[in-house]
Amino acid sequence: QVELVESGGGLVQAGGSLTLSCLASGNIFGIDRIGWYRQVSGKQRELVAAITSDGITNYSDFVKGRFTISSVNSLTTVYLQMNSLQPEDTAVYYCRARRGPLHGYWGQGTQVTVSS
Repeated sequence: QVELVESGGGLVQAGGSLTLSCLASGNIFGIDRIGWYRQVSGKQRELVAAITSDGITNYSDFVKGRFTISSVNSLTTVYLQMNSLQPEDTAVYYCRARRGPLHGYWGQGTQVTVSS
């Protein structure tokens, strides 16, 4: 089992910044990708950014140039640096660890609220 704990969420004004952290523990052998997702109440969860164990990153178009994903210690900790935050970035942010094509693990999420 893999445990993921997100932290770093909070309330920030538009234009501000936050850094989210995702700490992975437990049986993390074979975890090859960790992604940050977000969900607004009543809407589907959507990918924000992801990073592989090889350091390859990908971003959704709506965060390119504003958010940066990074990791340390072979995906043990994954960060999401969020700059130029806008009210539409308000959501619960989750991290998800992937072990191959069949196994994924979710954290409990952290709330990000951006005021206008």
